[in-house]
Amino acid sequence: MEKNKSKTGLNIILLLAVVALMVGALLINKNGEYGGSDGEAETVITEIDPNYEPWFDSLLEPKSGEIESLLFTLQGSLGVGIITYILGYYKGKNKNAVN
Repeated sequence: MEKNKSKTGLNIILLLAVVALMVGALLINKNGEYGGSDGEAETVITEIDPNYEPWFDSLLEPKSGEIESLLFTLQGSLGVGIITYILGYYKGKNKNAVN
């Protein structure tokens, strides 16, 4: 019983830490604009060398920002799915080996 109480306490502490990080991030960036690093990199490169030409163009250029966001989210979701599957596989393998 004591073990469950300590896990519950730890979970509550972790949840509060996540909430504090989220609120802190919102308070730091008050103007509400979250841009990606691609745009920032392009700005810095243009400042350093205004005549810079990219080496190649994108193979696939999404027609809108919504499609670009969808593809980015899909890529992240597939990655998380693969990582979660691998972790679950090895956890189940270890569990069966102990029993």
